[in-house]
Amino acid sequence: MKITDIETYTVSAGWKNWLFIKVLTDTDYYGIAEATINGFIKTTEAAVHELKYLALGRDPREVTSIARKIISTIQDAGHIHRLVMAAVEVACWDILGKSLGVPIYQLLGGKVRDSILGYANGWYRAERTPENFVKAAEVAVKKGFHALKLDPFGLSRNFASEDEVQEACDILKAIRHKFGPELKIMIDVHCRFTPAEAVRIAQRMQDLDLFWWEEPTTAERECLSNEVAMQSPIRVATGEQFDKIGKFFTLAQGGGISIWQPEPMSLGGIMNTLAVAHIAEANGAWIAPHQSGGPVATAVCLQLAAFIPNFLIQEHFDAFNEPWTKELVTWMPEINPENGHLSIPTAPGLGIDLNLDLVKDHPYDPKAFLDIHQQGWEKRLGVQRDEKE
Repeated sequence: MKITDIETYTVSAGWKNWLFIKVLTDTDYYGIAEATINGFIKTTEAAVHELKYLALGRDPREVTSIARKIISTIQDAGHIHRLVMAAVEVACWDILGKSLGVPIYQLLGGKVRDSILGYANGWYRAERTPENFVKAAEVAVKKGFHALKLDPFGLSRNFASEDEVQEACDILKAIRHKFGPELKIMIDVHCRFTPAEAVRIAQRMQDLDLFWWEEPTTAERECLSNEVAMQSPIRVATGEQFDKIGKFFTLAQGGGISIWQPEPMSLGGIMNTLAVAHIAEANGAWIAPHQSGGPVATAVCLQLAAFIPNFLIQEHFDAFNEPWTKELVTWMPEINPENGHLSIPTAPGLGIDLNLDLVKDHPYDPKAFLDIHQQGWEKRLGVQRDEKE
């Protein structure tokens, strides 16, 4: 079996674009994957085609060898380079699983669980008031979610005023009051604050029973999150921006952070994420992979959730995407309303396929982009700001 070509498909999903790939072979087997990153879809697509020569003509079942060839040929190319590696790696895993008639997780040791707790993201598209956030949260909870993540800080950056902090607190208090202690509430700080400010605001919110405090400070140096974690009364979670396994070793060395958030596709794929999970396990930490892309990337995370023992919880946007996206793929996880768990795919390979006819109906939108520093970003309108305005 040999790889004959790699095709790419860009899709506008409303407030952002997705990028999917399809690895073709000289047999009936093919593999799919996703390489979505906010704001760089066309750039990543170009990178896939520029580097695909490294995979053409090779046996897709030699998954690790192909992935290593892609990443070792060019050094230090960053997230987009890793996305290419990850997409090709996942698609090759998909082919290998299909050729053997088993899911990817079966190839990597088999399931340790049949479902995983999910938390909702992308569920709020409203004015930033306590009342509107509660209404949006009601919809998410009715869908079966027992955990929600939000960024309540609007445009706050570096240092927040008393009014800004109070407004965020009011939103969180309203959600906590409405749903009680059983609902897990995660806060995404989006690297907004200086280390000291992140600690100060976390201390203000310590009585709200928040489950974690995500990306509390600048991503320039991983150790700064460790320093915040040592002083924060709320658990700190981070790691979605790391494109190398070694950056998670910094978390282990610094201590204080026991929730690691590898982004499987930005990190380089399934094997690199598994390596991070092993390092986490050796240091008493758990992983909660970041996933803000489309449904194929969701399937990757759920394959990982099936076989990694120290897998804590999975981020989930799919339930709040445009309605038509449910027809874009052949499988989507079900949500168990009794426990808030997401189901695991069971079909061979990745367990999911693309509806290419629907892909063609939703072409790339150059203005679809999420900018959290733009007024009203919470509405997720996905419209680029005109800097001249």
